[in-house]
Amino acid sequence: QVQLEESGGGLVQAGGSLRLSCAASGSIFSINTMGWYRQAPGKQRDLVATITAGGTTNYGDSVKGRFIISRDNAKETVYLQMDSLKPEDTAVYYCVAMKLGFIQPDYWGQGTQVTVSS
Repeated sequence: QVQLEESGGGLVQAGGSLRLSCAASGSIFSINTMGWYRQAPGKQRDLVATITAGGTTNYGDSVKGRFIISRDNAKETVYLQMDSLKPEDTAVYYCVAMKLGFIQPDYWGQGTQVTVSS
């Protein structure tokens, strides 16, 4: 089993920045890819970004150029630096972790709220 603990969410004004963190614990040897999904009220859960153990990144179209995902493999911690935040970024952000060759996320965090005011 793997446990994921998110932190760093909060309330910010449009144009501001936040950094989310997610620390993995448990059977972390099985993890290859980590990342973030988000879900706004009444909307589907969408991919934000992923990063492999080797550092390969992938971003959802809506956050490209504004968000940066990074990873500290020694700490098994993934970060999401969010700049130029927009009200449309308001959502619950979920940390995810996947095994090698994943089809869908294998583990989910509890979520952290990000609210961007206009």
